[in-house]
Amino acid sequence: MNILGVSCFYHDSAACLLRDGEIIAAAQEERFTRKKHDHDFPKNAVNYCLQRGNLKPNNLDFLAFYDKPLIKFERILETYLNFVPQGVQSFIKAIPLWLSQKLWIPDVIKKESGFEGTILFPEHHESHAASAFFPSPFKQATFLTMDGVGEWATSSYGIGKDNRVALLAELHFPHSLGLLYSAFTYFTGFKVNSGEYKVMGLAPYGEPKYVQLIYDHLLDLKEDGSFKMNMDYFNYCAGLTMTNGKLDQLFGFSPRKPESKLTQKEMDLARSVQDVTEEIMLRMARNVKKETGEQNLCLAGGVALNCVGNGKLLRSGVFDNIWIQPAAGDAGGALGAAYIAYYHHLNRALLPKNGRDLQMGSYLGPEYSTEKIRQFLTEHNLPHSYKEFDELIDDVADLMIDEKVIGWFQGRMEFGPRALGNRSIIGDARSSKMQKKMNLKIKFRESFRPFAPSVLADQVSNWFEIDRESPYMLLVADVKKDKQRQMTSDESRLWGIDKLNVVRSEIPAVTHVDYSARIQTVNKKDNPRYYALIHKFFEKTGCPVIVNTSFNVRGEPIVQSPLDAYKCFMRTEMDVLVLGNFILFKEDQPKFHDDIDWRQVYELD
Repeated sequence: MNILGVSCFYHDSAACLLRDGEIIAAAQEERFTRKKHDHDFPKNAVNYCLQRGNLKPNNLDFLAFYDKPLIKFERILETYLNFVPQGVQSFIKAIPLWLSQKLWIPDVIKKESGFEGTILFPEHHESHAASAFFPSPFKQATFLTMDGVGEWATSSYGIGKDNRVALLAELHFPHSLGLLYSAFTYFTGFKVNSGEYKVMGLAPYGEPKYVQLIYDHLLDLKEDGSFKMNMDYFNYCAGLTMTNGKLDQLFGFSPRKPESKLTQKEMDLARSVQDVTEEIMLRMARNVKKETGEQNLCLAGGVALNCVGNGKLLRSGVFDNIWIQPAAGDAGGALGAAYIAYYHHLNRALLPKNGRDLQMGSYLGPEYSTEKIRQFLTEHNLPHSYKEFDELIDDVADLMIDEKVIGWFQGRMEFGPRALGNRSIIGDARSSKMQKKMNLKIKFRESFRPFAPSVLADQVSNWFEIDRESPYMLLVADVKKDKQRQMTSDESRLWGIDKLNVVRSEIPAVTHVDYSARIQTVNKKDNPRYYALIHKFFEKTGCPVIVNTSFNVRGEPIVQSPLDAYKCFMRTEMDVLVLGNFILFKEDQPKFHDDIDWRQVYELD
């Protein structure tokens, strides 16, 4: 039984293939087109999934789309009618796309995919719920989904049991935790649906000065986590911006212009909305526990990528266990839609669960064989050397100890927004220079943004305040007290961004200004090559932690192919590139010309 799941037309388009309930392949369209958050029909991702499954479109049994377009259109029309005449400009901009494309999604899908069979349309939050529960380690659990908006729902909860997910309650548009956070993303000068994680990273530099003002004027929050937003201050229902002049007056200043200098005001705004978000998440979770009595919680929807909130939720002890869908945003909706088709429509039995999740580390994308990589390198006369794996990891561990920055390209590409050791840039977490070097010379991004640690799963509790695995980089925990370095009296008086360069622990490159870290635990079963590399580094240094950041520069998607990796390597001050078992040194490479007729190796293994 082959089912293709698809999500598209808003942001982070993706496709996935289920075969008899097992995930065969999943990928985001942006990785192929090189357009960040690409929203178009995921033609390349679909082709990859079919190729991985050795299928043609007519071999598919069903195709599932991740929401119901007609209900979404109804919500958009009703919203504009409620805000006449102020929404006219936005209406004129939005409606032509609906009339030309989004109202005809079945026809678009058939034309773009070549599939002529049955297309199923689960609801948006039903797709999120399915993506959270079905691949989780649990046979029974409650789920909580939180995002911007689907059709009408902005948050939902319910119970997953055996082969069913049942939604019990929803919060409806325009009252949305995701859109509240996006409004502050806009106000602090970052891009909506892209820069929310920057707000999360900026928050520890600020103080919660605006929390009470948010509760007094913007948000009526109830004890059960439900809330209503005061739409007098927000513009997203009918306008072309997220907020309006009334919010400017409330705060006493205007939204920050993108790319302008960050000030303490933006840091305090970030901290305030982060604190409010965490409180709402906690109240929702407590209510869900009270209503369902379940011990296990599954999370999905874009808000579930807020790993600081997730960490706080875990530490609260409301639930015994939490599992978060690694592709929690709209990309994961493709996976959830396919699951709904398999379990709800076909009524198939739940796949066996043995205490581990079924997402296989989320290594679900394309991979390139040794021969394909060798072909790429020789075709372009790129100086390289081949190493057997044991020698390779020995050399790479030594290079990290020498504070070299390494592009690490291995195996199958990750599904979801995080690089998890197959399309990663890595370095020595003990280096006090590494964060600044990676941010400014490799990633070309804001200096305040933290990097994540990859740590051996069997060592995580020795270095971080967490008692379980966190394979998908979706939980934040503090560095262990005995690994921390306390600040001097002069350092403790530093304010805002001046806190950045203070060494706070034995692993300063991955320790944020509040002593926290966004943890990825690495398990030998899920990723034996990455585990072996970190273990070799551990043997040489006594430290089982390295820096891991996504293999891309700011504004570009994570690399997909050897060509993408080489281009990123040459455009930055990265020192070394490892493609499979091949190692390339920057000083050996010919002068890089971006306008060269590079030939992509499209044949995937």
